[in-house]
Formats: sequence, structure tokens, C-alpha cells
Amino acid sequence: MASAGEPFAALTCYDATTARWLERAGVHVLLVGDTAAEMVLGYSRTIDMPLDVLIALTAGVKRGAPSTVVMADMPFLSYHTTDDAALKNAGRFLTEGLADIVKLEADASFAPLVSRMTRAGIPVCAHVGTRPQQVALTGGYVSTGKTPKQAAQIVADAVALEQAGAVLLLIEAVPDAVTAEVLQATTVPLIGIGAGSAPHGQVLVLQDVLGLTDNPPPFARPIAQLGASIQSAAENFMQLVSNRRIGTRSDPAVQSPQSAGSASTGARPSTN
Repeated sequence: MASAGEPFAALTCYDATTARWLERAGVHVLLVGDTAAEMVLGYSRTIDMPLDVLIALTAGVKRGAPSTVVMADMPFLSYHTTDDAALKNAGRFLTEGLADIVKLEADASFAPLVSRMTRAGIPVCAHVGTRPQQVALTGGYVSTGKTPKQAAQIVADAVALEQAGAVLLLIEAVPDAVTAEVLQATTVPLIGIGAGSAPHGQVLVLQDVLGLTDNPPPFARPIAQLGASIQSAAENFMQLVSNRRIGTRSDPAVQSPQSAGSASTGARPSTN
């Protein structure tokens, strides 16, 4: 798609049920991001994401969307201590986590690690530009690439990581001009997030797109307002319970028009 100039779409995803619906929609790439620390586990930082939990979530997404490319985020400290540990953890994402590719927040200094992973047969997406796992060093989430020195470093990082074997690049929260320079200097597909419209693909956090977060970033304008819908549905459910209308099979108010299904579509047998 990148070679043909056809933009591709990526969204974060953290569970099999949501993955099934996103695959039906035709989303090209599902990213099981370390943002699960915030979206799923309730932390305020991505660096609190446990490795074993993210591997399990990744496997669930792949089981829900077996025909979709699933990319796994390697969380904080899962690839920073030793190259041996990083290689083992990346391999776990492919075997236990069923991932198709792993993503590292990286600069040029990670090129030897990317090269080693590539030699082992592990596809790598290199995440350049703003790197949320570095938030403790920057005092908060801030964009980068605003100075000529920063811009040049981001381009150099992208080139070095591609040369090391990265098969995909992701660039986050940089000026459009920096994205353009990276596109000109590299040949592998580039996914953007808050980096302008020029990248081959775009990724956003699904909860931002669906209107489930209270303060989405400015580049992630909600397309739906499912938060309000969930709240309304829960309020309606509470009213049905209050009126003793839950628990009967014949109440049309609580029957779905698409209740028929099979195991392959996520239907569950009655437990009554």
C-alpha cells in the first residue's frame, strides 16, 4: 500500500472482542500499545505497563483478528537492559503473543539491537520522534523536532534504524517538515501519529477516536461519542433492573436484533 501511494489505517487495540470488530471494518494494522497501561489498567503513564500482561493482551488481539497485522509495543525496560533480554522478550511477543511485528521506541543507538532482532527473524518497527517512554526525562509529554538539531537527529535515527533492518517506522508528534525529511530519507513504510498527513499510514489510540477519553490530544479528534452511549446504556440497564425487567427471556427491551450468531462471531451460549 505504501508503494502504491495508498494510505493505510492503524488503531490501537487491547482485546479480542474489539479486534474482531476492527478486523471486520478492514483496519489494516492493530497496535497493542503500551497505552494499555492507561486505557486498560488505569495508570497515568505508559511506562507502568507490565510485560507479561501486554504479551497476553497481544495474543488476545491476534486471536480476535487473525487475518490482520498485529503490532506489539515492547514496554519500558523490556529491551533496555541487555540485548539478550531484549531479544528474548521480543521473541515472546511473536511466540506467546502471536504478534506479527514488535515496536521499539528507539534512536540510532538501538541500531545494533534492531540488527540482532532482524537476524533472529523478528520484524521490527522503529518508533522515532517523540517517545513517550522518555517522559521522565522531558518532564512531561512534549513534541520534538522543533529545532534544526532535533530535526536532523530524528532523520538520522530513522535512517540508521532502517539500515539496521527495521521494516517499518513510526514517527510521533513532530512538525510536518520533519516528517517530510524522514519520508525522503527512508524507503520503508512510515506510520504517523500527530506528525501531519504525509506518512504512508496513520495510527491513533482507539479510545480517543471513539470518544472514550476525557482529554484526547489535539491530533486525535473523536469520530464517535461512545462514552456517552455507554453511560446512557448503563443508565437504561439500571432502570430496567429497577423495574424488574431484567432476567426474563421474553422482554423485547433487552433483546438484541442481532442475537443470533456462532462461536466464530463471538456469540456465547446462554448460562441460564
